[in-house]
Amino acid sequence: MSPPANPAGRSQGRIGLHSLAPAAGSRRVRKRVGRGEGSGTGKTAGRGQKGAGSRSGSKRRARLEGGQMPIHMRMRKLRGPHMKKSMPFEPFRTRTQPVNISALERAFEAGSEVTLELMRSSGLATRKDVPIKVLAKGELNKALTVHAHAFSAGARERIEAAGGSCRVAAD
Repeated sequence: MSPPANPAGRSQGRIGLHSLAPAAGSRRVRKRVGRGEGSGTGKTAGRGQKGAGSRSGSKRRARLEGGQMPIHMRMRKLRGPHMKKSMPFEPFRTRTQPVNISALERAFEAGSEVTLELMRSSGLATRKDVPIKVLAKGELNKALTVHAHAFSAGARERIEAAGGSCRVAAD
């Protein structure tokens, strides 16, 4: 009795480079155009009747949009990084994630030391590898020692007014 055939149609013997085959249905046979009317792609060979696309030497360029206004003409053309709408779209912007002092008030007990890891674990700063900046939105009535990458002037003022301190984190 012969061994059962696998879905690819080969017998299941030793597995090796000789028995590798693409998955069933992943490869298609090349369409042979211009091989008679019975093939479905005879006569004009799928190019249609007339026009630039039917001529020999025609190349369908990716940038060709017919009569529509081309994308390179639709886009704005302000140059230089000094304008908000210019071509290098603000490459010098620093990215930070904000944490308001009202969130610190809710999340931490009085007298606690608020580190970067504690802020991340409590869900205040969720984006990994993005610096944390403490902002002054809300009120703070607890003395907290807050570690962050940056502080706004108002946040630093309110934290120190509540009896806490601000520490700029190195990492």
